[in-house]
Amino acid sequence: MRTQTIQKVLKPLSEAPEQVYLGTGVHTLGLLAWILEQTGRANVLVTTFSTSEEFLSGFYNLRKKGLIFKATMLADLKASKKTVKLEPLMRKCFDEVYLASNHSKILIVTGAKNVVSVVSSQNNTYGGRAECTFITTDTKFSSDLGEQTWKLIDQSVKIDGIHERTTAED
Repeated sequence: MRTQTIQKVLKPLSEAPEQVYLGTGVHTLGLLAWILEQTGRANVLVTTFSTSEEFLSGFYNLRKKGLIFKATMLADLKASKKTVKLEPLMRKCFDEVYLASNHSKILIVTGAKNVVSVVSSQNNTYGGRAECTFITTDTKFSSDLGEQTWKLIDQSVKIDGIHERTTAED
């Protein structure tokens, strides 16, 4: 989704520090780009049940532009067959990728001056269904959400060349 369209349904974070959107057309990647326009270069923490090559390619482009400093992803174990096939691209996008029993769809963008948290029903894929997205710049919310996410990551499995090791063994 292009930022112009997001601007039609969302207000700048400085005007609306908490907002919600229920509908079609607002995808995680476009939302991330829109947030980064407002935060500047940032660390990004992403959780998802499933991801896609399209999302990862777009994320990689944001990274190449220097908009993302450090990036971490947590994906679901059940979707790991698809996830590990995308591992080479994921390694270009993220400093660390983890797998856990996870169905959450979270985005935490930590810039130099502020933090933005997004809780969504949408995976890092593209579909035409209505999705619900909540965005906030509340630091307590982001701190609590980040702390709980890192607790889950601490119990997860880190993808670190697992695709190469498992396919080499086959």
